[in-house]
Amino acid sequence: MTQSLTGTTSPAQPTPARPTESRLRAFARLGKLDVYDYYPSIAVALSAVLLPWGDLPAGALAALALFLVGEVCVVMAMVALDDITGYHDGSDAANYGPDHPLRNILRKPLVAGTLTLRQAHLFAWGSAAAGAALWGAAALAAPHRPVWALGLTVALLVVSLQYSYGLKISYHGFQEVFLCGLGAGLVVAPHALVTGSFSGFLLVQGVLFGAGPLLFGVYSNTNDIAGDRAVGRRTVAALASPRGNARFVLALSVGEFAVAAGASLTGIAPWWFVLAMLPVTAVRARQYRTGFVLGDIMRARRMGFAAHRLATALLIVVNLALGAGVPA
Repeated sequence: MTQSLTGTTSPAQPTPARPTESRLRAFARLGKLDVYDYYPSIAVALSAVLLPWGDLPAGALAALALFLVGEVCVVMAMVALDDITGYHDGSDAANYGPDHPLRNILRKPLVAGTLTLRQAHLFAWGSAAAGAALWGAAALAAPHRPVWALGLTVALLVVSLQYSYGLKISYHGFQEVFLCGLGAGLVVAPHALVTGSFSGFLLVQGVLFGAGPLLFGVYSNTNDIAGDRAVGRRTVAALASPRGNARFVLALSVGEFAVAAGASLTGIAPWWFVLAMLPVTAVRARQYRTGFVLGDIMRARRMGFAAHRLATALLIVVNLALGAGVPA
């Protein structure tokens, strides 16, 4: 019982119950297994070498499969370490607290209390070790091992673990570059292990693939400005004015189209490549309007997932069409 200002007593207010769910589900949330949008990078790389079927070198499929599982482990480690940092500095509590009722606190197991810090650390570093071992196995199984591709793979591992932990790349103004660069590397590296060569067109596809996580990341950052500023996370959204941030996101959206157009104009890609990617441009226009004209940033963020998945599917179709003999 509690004493009121009038001297009468009133029932004590109950403490809000902590959310609960299974340990397995909590680990899946820590590893963000429901956000799988980096993982189709392997499908883009595979589609570029799959046809003609008889030309696929021995060991290629095994190497790509090992690289994919390793990629899942590395990304799980990256996002788990991001949650650990966000828990320590309070940004996750701010961004998933009562002022943000549309965001499910269970997506942050440390804030929700469904996992302990020790469990999170064991998960993160265990995933990192598994990812390193699997990428090493992929290199051993691969038909080719160009030194630059092996170096790129090592760089992807090391830099991923520094995203929000250690060097905290995402806290020091490099988050946007990282999001796109990681996607590009996850396309280019496995392709090189299969072909032994560098492809300008695959690099273009990698950049367009990486633009997907970038272009839902910047909408998340727009929603998280207050929390990121409070902990010194230097995203463009946190540093710029609202108008400056809107112009930055618009520039990224237009830039995605410009990459495809430039590749077609210069002959790096087939002349019709830019036309094939136009549906993505249409979704980007709707996404920008939803977020910065209508003001529904979180709905615009969700549209970013759809745009990225559409872009990935179109890249795969383009590669299969070229492999089947469609003129470039």
